[in-house]
Amino acid sequence: MLAPMQQRALKGITVFLGLAAFGCAGAPASPFDEMKHAPITIYRLQNYEPPPQTTTTPTAPNVAGMIPGLPAEIQQWIQAGASMLPPGLLPPGIIPGQTAPAQQAQVDNVPRFYGFRILGQAPVTDEKLRKELIDLFGYEKNFDNSYSGCMYAEFGVSFARVNQPPADILVSLSCDHVQPQNFAWPHRNRGLTPEAVQRIVRTSQSVFVGG
Repeated sequence: MLAPMQQRALKGITVFLGLAAFGCAGAPASPFDEMKHAPITIYRLQNYEPPPQTTTTPTAPNVAGMIPGLPAEIQQWIQAGASMLPPGLLPPGIIPGQTAPAQQAQVDNVPRFYGFRILGQAPVTDEKLRKELIDLFGYEKNFDNSYSGCMYAEFGVSFARVNQPPADILVSLSCDHVQPQNFAWPHRNRGLTPEAVQRIVRTSQSVFVGG
């Protein structure tokens, strides 16, 4: 049987180890634990571009309210309420009544982020937004295994790294998941939870709409 002093010492060690474990669990997963001061850029992307041969035909809904040629996942996303997103967050032309983007020239010099047309970009300079992005992507609780297999990205996030390629992420709300680029995804799942979707919308609104 341990003496009272030994019991107190053992209890102190147990509490210390518990606090240490809690501290480790509370840190964002790698590489986001190293992003506190990293430059971050967020992109607004055009999630879908119709094939060139169809760009001359005006986009219009058919009798069932579906837009011909638009991927089913994006149509379902729109019908589920994406049209209620703040102005400027949806790519132009995918909702009936909006003006479609201009036709591409023969030589496409449009800036792109992993193949997706860049509609806007901005550095993240606000520290609260920086922390929000690190928290959002750094913790496993924000992701689940329920998502579509498509990838039509509405947003992109780029975390700069020293002497390494940036840790880039494609974010698709219409397909309900993210796709990492240039780094190993630290979580088991890539599907966005409903709360994570709301956080992405709020963050994007703050960056691009000034909300």
